[in-house]
This record gives sequence, structure tokens and C-alpha cells, in this order.
Amino acid sequence: MAARLEARATRHYFDSAFQCQAVKVLPNEYYVTNEDLMISTVLGSCVAACIHDPVIGVGGMNHFMLPEGDMQSPASATMRYGAFAMEVLINELLKAGAVRDRLEAKVFGGGAVLSAMQQMNIGERNGEFVLNYLRTEGIPVKAQDLGDVHARRINYFPRDGRVMVRKMAPHHQRAEEIIAKREQAAAQSVQAKTESPQRIERFTRPGVERFDRPARPGVERFDRPARPGVERLDRPARPGVERFDTALTRPRRTETAGD
Repeated sequence: MAARLEARATRHYFDSAFQCQAVKVLPNEYYVTNEDLMISTVLGSCVAACIHDPVIGVGGMNHFMLPEGDMQSPASATMRYGAFAMEVLINELLKAGAVRDRLEAKVFGGGAVLSAMQQMNIGERNGEFVLNYLRTEGIPVKAQDLGDVHARRINYFPRDGRVMVRKMAPHHQRAEEIIAKREQAAAQSVQAKTESPQRIERFTRPGVERFDRPARPGVERFDRPARPGVERLDRPARPGVERFDTALTRPRRTETAGD
């Protein structure tokens, strides 16, 4: 219980772009709410699952670094591992009133944004893990944007399940610097956690992320009525913003205004 409470995101702010209250989820954190606000995170090789009960309008997001740890080790029971992070997110949704049979998921991240991460296939492994986990749990995946070489900013609206994804240009220097700091800090935390299993790692914010220069995003939407299937974005994605609302069809793309 203490680990879950410490892993709950606490960074509230007002988002001037969306003109709404928001909560920032850092690596190894989660957030569940039925409030009309936005949950945001930035992903490199990490994966975020956005899970939603559309009937009562409760939803949540997690942000995990690695698929699974050693199940025999106490250190595996932390939010950095997907197995634990998914269990925590689902259980917190159920405690908030969600019904398991109504849960729907949208999953994002797993990008090979750094050469070292490409060699270890961390992003690919994270993506495969989350899809397999949700399949095993019987939770349908309504949309996904996994893999590729892009870092992503995720903006999730848990009341209605909308998700907007901004993809940063591959090898964008500023994006790489921030993602590198994030994932280096995460790797160091993994080592520290292994040495001290009872300590819950906390991440400090490595500066203010800005990925909107020089590329200006487009917009993709996933908000038309859902029908059976799983949204796939297998084509090479250009930097921009995508929307993942409730649709399962390929998104419309509309360009935003220039700088």
C-alpha cells in the first residue's frame, strides 16, 4: 500500500495550451481520477497504458520502464516494472468504481529514441509486454502507438478517454537530451532499488520539457465511434500530434497553425 501511495503522481499544474487543470506522471508513477482534468507524460522507451471505464468516466495512466523483474525479488514490486505498474493501475481503477468487464486500454511509447536503447530493445520489449498483458487480462486495446524512433508526449483525458500524442522529430537534439536524462536517471534508480529493496525511488523533474521547436506538429484523431478491432499505426510516423479518442479507424490528420 505504501508503495502505491508514493507512486501516485502529485505534480498538478494548469496547462495553458489546453486551458485545463493537469497532472504530470513521471516514470514509475500512475494517476487515476474521475475528475475533468488532463494527465500528461513524456515517453522514450518507456510505455504508458491509459485505461478507462467509459460508463462511469473514470480513467488512469501509468508509466513504466521495464517489462518484468525477478518475481522472487522484493525489488520487482515497484512501478518501474510493467507487471506491477499494470496491476496497480487496474486495481486503483476498480477501487474508484470501474467495472473490469468495461475497461478499455490505449497504449503508447516504446520508442527506440537512443542508440543504447535500440541495442537492448527495451522499447520493443515494453510494447510487447503491455499488449500481451492486456490480452491475458481480457482488456481490449482500442488504440496503440508503439515502437518507432520517436519520443512522445501523451495528453490523456480520463473522463472521456481521449488521448493526444505529440511525436517529436527523430534525433531532435533537445528531445534526446531530455529523454537521455530521464532514462539514465531511471537506470540509476533501478540499480539503487536493487541495492536497497525497501526504498521507493522518486524521480526529480529534469528541467522543463520543450519539444515544439523546430518542428510544428500536425494532429491526428481517434475519436469516431468505436468498432471491433485494434488501431495500428504501423506506417512510419512523422513528428506531430495524434489524437486517440474512442475510435478504432485510422485517424484524420489536420495541420495546426504555423508558428
